[in-house]
Amino acid sequence: MTGWTADEGADFRGPLDITRAATMVIDAQDTVIGWSPAAERLLGYPSQEIVGRPLSTFLSSGPTPSVSPLPLSLQGNEIRAARSREGREVVVATAVCPLPGAGRAVRVLVATELKRLRMWDARMALLHGLATQSPVGLAIYDTELRLTWCNAAYEREIGRPFAEFRGLRADELYAEGRFVTKGHPPTLEAVMRRVLATGEPFLDLHFQGRPPSDPETDHLWSCAYYRLQDADGHVFGVCEDAFDISDRQRAQQRLALLVEAGRGIGTTLDVMVTARKITEVAVPEFASVVTVDLASEVLEGEVPATDGSAPMPLVRAARCPSADHHARKPDVASPSSRVAYPSGSPQDRCLSSGGLVLDDTTLVVPLRAGAGMLGLVTFVRGAGSATFDGGEVALADELVARTAVSIDNARRFTRERNAALTLQRQLLPRQLCEGSAVELAYRYLPTDDVTGVGGDWFDVIPLSGTRVGLVVGDVVGHGLQAAATMGRLRTTVRAFAQLDMDPVEVLSRLDDLVAQSGEEQWGETGAPDGGHADVTTGATCLYSVYDPVSRRCVMARAGHLPPAVVDPDGRLSFPELPAGPPLGLGGLPFESTEIELPVGSLLALFTDGLVEARDHDIDHGLATLGRVLSDRHASLEELCDRAVAELLPGGSTADDTALLLVRTRELDTSQVAEWELPAEPLTAGRFRDLATGQLDRWGLEELAFTTELVVSELVTNAVRYAAGPVRVRLIRDRTLLCEVADTGHTSPHLRHSSEDDEGGRGLFIVAQLVQRWGTRYSGTGKTIWTEQAFPATE
Repeated sequence: MTGWTADEGADFRGPLDITRAATMVIDAQDTVIGWSPAAERLLGYPSQEIVGRPLSTFLSSGPTPSVSPLPLSLQGNEIRAARSREGREVVVATAVCPLPGAGRAVRVLVATELKRLRMWDARMALLHGLATQSPVGLAIYDTELRLTWCNAAYEREIGRPFAEFRGLRADELYAEGRFVTKGHPPTLEAVMRRVLATGEPFLDLHFQGRPPSDPETDHLWSCAYYRLQDADGHVFGVCEDAFDISDRQRAQQRLALLVEAGRGIGTTLDVMVTARKITEVAVPEFASVVTVDLASEVLEGEVPATDGSAPMPLVRAARCPSADHHARKPDVASPSSRVAYPSGSPQDRCLSSGGLVLDDTTLVVPLRAGAGMLGLVTFVRGAGSATFDGGEVALADELVARTAVSIDNARRFTRERNAALTLQRQLLPRQLCEGSAVELAYRYLPTDDVTGVGGDWFDVIPLSGTRVGLVVGDVVGHGLQAAATMGRLRTTVRAFAQLDMDPVEVLSRLDDLVAQSGEEQWGETGAPDGGHADVTTGATCLYSVYDPVSRRCVMARAGHLPPAVVDPDGRLSFPELPAGPPLGLGGLPFESTEIELPVGSLLALFTDGLVEARDHDIDHGLATLGRVLSDRHASLEELCDRAVAELLPGGSTADDTALLLVRTRELDTSQVAEWELPAEPLTAGRFRDLATGQLDRWGLEELAFTTELVVSELVTNAVRYAAGPVRVRLIRDRTLLCEVADTGHTSPHLRHSSEDDEGGRGLFIVAQLVQRWGTRYSGTGKTIWTEQAFPATE
């Protein structure tokens, strides 16, 4: 409007209006007989100089061909070239009006510069466009706020001819409308009154209401209000312009819905939670009721069959709102809440065709992942609501597609987690045998659903001589690979332990195995990412052997946390075990420590998941564990429960957790008999007599013959092949144990003698008479042991 008002104010008179244009009165001979001041301003000729002269003095006789023709609205006029008094050419538009009567004046000629005429024409076209073609609704209200004028867009909004609603007030036309922009008057009348009173315009106010032409649908307009006044400053009304931004608002709402869906859907790897998220996002902004039905196989982590030979069994995963329509919270479905849809229903048609189905106010969209269908989502709007338009159908398809990807990810995770948990449970000990050495209790907590299954393990291994091996370990990482690695390590430790290897040798062999596994997997070049060769690198382990006869415990660790020891008086300590490197690093030796444990001592083996967490450091965890274990009057089961409750109050952790508690026992002296004799030919006979006498005192006469034969054979071998004294020990436990120790380090071998061999059958005969036998080594020699079952009692 700057060009409009720059030189002539808001004057809407045309440039060829006689009151504004250069006016000339012409007689029959084309002589100028009248000259207006405007003509003098245009061409520079004063009246006394031009009156009486011919028209050709300053105006060409015909149209100017070099100038484009006038617009259609000005046809009937002509464009001519005029010469000013100074000789300057002026292109003018002219109009001729004949004068009636018999006087000298024949006609009146009016002229104006062509550029002014074209500017005025553009203004008129603008006004005409605003009045008839503009999509912006324009209305003028007087000072009483009654409608006095509106353009065609406003008229279409009302849906009636202007004459039928002229003079109505704004609040009468939009009785239910309101401004939703904060910080402004809420009603139309209040806004207009303020504009009239202050003269300050309101711009971009958002008004929500239902126009008379569409009374069933809410619309949103961006409105502006400004005061109207004439050139003298007299206020005569207020102008309203309103642009319907309902489509833009719906597009923004759809975008906001997608943004909210992106924040909420897919944030968890739980199938049911993911299904509930889409119902929470879509209700009530998009639909009044949303249900999610999944194939039953999806809940188990499997892919539904898609051969179409049988109907897909569906399970209700989520529904919002619930049966109580006042509740916003979705229903929580159980795995048994199966649903079936009748033939011909939108859901049945969706399952049959595999595509979305729109039926009035019901929209059913399949949940698809790749070529498979996981289920379907049903959107329902209440009676009287608008049906889903094309944009909303596309939005629903996008929402369901995002949900399908997240559900499929959750399904895959569920499958892998179930497999890992199954593998881990199969690899962990199902039942631990306490034996005579220790009383025990344990807890194992798998990690939470986000990180997946880990590789913690523990074990209690019965060893020869009523000893027991106690082991706990932790494999770095999670998932199936970590669980499989854990199982491999646990099996290996158990195999090495039952060969009666000491803790240092067990860890050394285990370390070699892990390093060799990495080399076999990646070769000498290492892992592709430049890291360690195997995920087992970094696995830790603690192995200890407790002897209830001597009450001595030998421990060694490979990068694992030391155990906690609580003596019978409740004093807590953490033995200073050499740390040792984690398994798989190689090159560094392991060392063991031997301690004596009084009867009733408590030994706690655990993984770092128990004592280390995000909200506290490991020292705090160890202190808490020690405080719990120091309760001398609590049972081992109670101590396990308390330790888990205080250290893992949420019931889950970011890492697997294993806790093994053992309370030491001691074999009574009446259960053990031990003798030592020099290595002489008569020693075997003396040991037979001592063993037979002891069996008589224990009431095990039925085992005397077999025990005499075992003692005789083993002692004879010791006298023949070893030097130094020979020791024999009988232990009456759950079986009868016979041990023969010497200072030699040669290993006995069981062999099958031929018919002409005079010897070599002794150890073979011993092996046939006993349940088990074996050899263990110490720093001073070796011990050959046998185990016999007690006679059956009637």
